[in-house]
Amino acid sequence: MQDLDLALITKRSIRGIFALTSRTFVIQIVSFAANFLLTVLLTPAIFGVYFVVTAAIAFLQYFSDIGLAAALIQKKEEITEEDLKTTFTIQQGLVITVTVIAILLSGAVGRFYNLDKDGILLFQALAVSFFLSSLKTIPSIILERNLRFEKLVIPQIVETFVFSITVVVLALKGFGVSSFTYSVLLRGISGVIAIYVISPWRIRLGLSRESASKLLSFGIPFQVNSFLALIKDDLFVAYLGKALPLTQVGYIGFAQKWAFVPLRLVMDNVIRITFPSFSRLQEEKEILKKAVEKSIFAASFLIFPSLMGLILMAPYFINFIPKYGKWEPTVLSLVYFSLSAAMSSVSTPLTNALNAVGKIKISLNLMIFWTVATWVITPLFIVWFGFNGVAMASALIATSFVLVVWIVKKYISFDLIRSTLSPLIGTVIMGLVVYFLSPIFVKSLASLFLMIFFGAVVYFFCLFVIAKKELIADIRLVISNLKR
Repeated sequence: MQDLDLALITKRSIRGIFALTSRTFVIQIVSFAANFLLTVLLTPAIFGVYFVVTAAIAFLQYFSDIGLAAALIQKKEEITEEDLKTTFTIQQGLVITVTVIAILLSGAVGRFYNLDKDGILLFQALAVSFFLSSLKTIPSIILERNLRFEKLVIPQIVETFVFSITVVVLALKGFGVSSFTYSVLLRGISGVIAIYVISPWRIRLGLSRESASKLLSFGIPFQVNSFLALIKDDLFVAYLGKALPLTQVGYIGFAQKWAFVPLRLVMDNVIRITFPSFSRLQEEKEILKKAVEKSIFAASFLIFPSLMGLILMAPYFINFIPKYGKWEPTVLSLVYFSLSAAMSSVSTPLTNALNAVGKIKISLNLMIFWTVATWVITPLFIVWFGFNGVAMASALIATSFVLVVWIVKKYISFDLIRSTLSPLIGTVIMGLVVYFLSPIFVKSLASLFLMIFFGAVVYFFCLFVIAKKELIADIRLVISNLKR
């Protein structure tokens, strides 16, 4: 496999950020449009079924991997064909086993959640889709290891268009829950075809004890970490499906989905790029420090104002959009989930940096803390505050980002205030301006979009005044590395 020097790492990382952010923006626009249409066409109960079933299948998926993919990406030395064959063989053995178990248990899952036949078929379709997704692992690792993110995002675009178009068309035709069933299958098939066209890899089976031993030393703690994240998030959603009416679960899913859109749009791309990039910079301490600061700045630069705008504008969207009044009970949850997302935008890049430099056991301890806190605090908050308690507990637990900052500073001497202060000040100023002007000027959807545009202008003007030199330097760095 190709070994990358420092200059090439910098160039490909910046190009990767540009490629992923711009192309993922297209993905998010398509997903946003599809999700909007679905929230108009479908009931909260149908959303609740999809939300719960997706979480249930995600729980099974975590038994299909033992962190080998992450170990290949994090590995300091070049990866070999033995590494790839060993990873694929072990993973597929686990994937096939889990897929068969999931299909066999689909009836029991349906009875547990009182799902009808369509809900059970959706669960089975997600299990098959999970198997299809596993076939993309090795081609994706090869691209990610070499920081070829501009190619890596193409299958995601294909999958998003296939899923979004299919699910909306079927929902319009009255397929209900089955709209998701057919869509996830077509998404899985299209993704496999796309990745093998872009990154061909001849499937081979084989096991190397030496390779497996080295990879598992990082992979197992990494996967335990991921498994705990599953218990904290997806398994808890599965619990909600039993503890609360599906309509209220639909409210929670709606609020969480929209609040986490900025986080997913930005943070997923940041992590996708920074994990392999940080891994390749493990020995370059000063450069790694700057890279961590830039990743936090990039995340807060985009996420803070987006979440502020979401909190302020959501009530207007609910009032102005036809048939959106049914989502009015979600406004409070949306606020707390947004606060949680804002704090997570700081802690997530830092735990990602810990993993990249091999401190996976520290990340594991943090995840244990978050998992226990979620399962202890959230049920209490549900009793006290109803379904809104889920979002409130999420925001409270997210305040532990202060602990993450303190821990990471022991290994990487980054400057958090320098990375987040200017976006935070710009966001607060923009939020105050929009908050006081909106009741006066926002009277329709058209004026709402004008206010959003005005808020963006205010934010970027404030940031330009506060951090002019830093922004100009960053722009020059990006331009110089985008040039051929």
